[in-house]
Amino acid sequence: MSNTYYMARRKQNATITKLLREALAGAESFAAVERATGVKRQSLMKFARGEQSLRLDIADRLAAYFGIECRRVRRRKA
Repeated sequence: MSNTYYMARRKQNATITKLLREALAGAESFAAVERATGVKRQSLMKFARGEQSLRLDIADRLAAYFGIECRRVRRRKA
């Protein structure tokens, strides 16, 4: 994984959107991600530029590809 992804992963309040954008920025190429995930290159580029959001199923495929795991954080009662 890229250093960019590793740095974002360490941040506790990072959103899935931010993590995916940083992972895409550190990816070898959009074409490689497209071949591996089936997500169209144009969609990846628009998402990376902030022009478009992703459907949940596509975000899930990208998260699996980049090894990003989402977990529910239990908050303490006040």
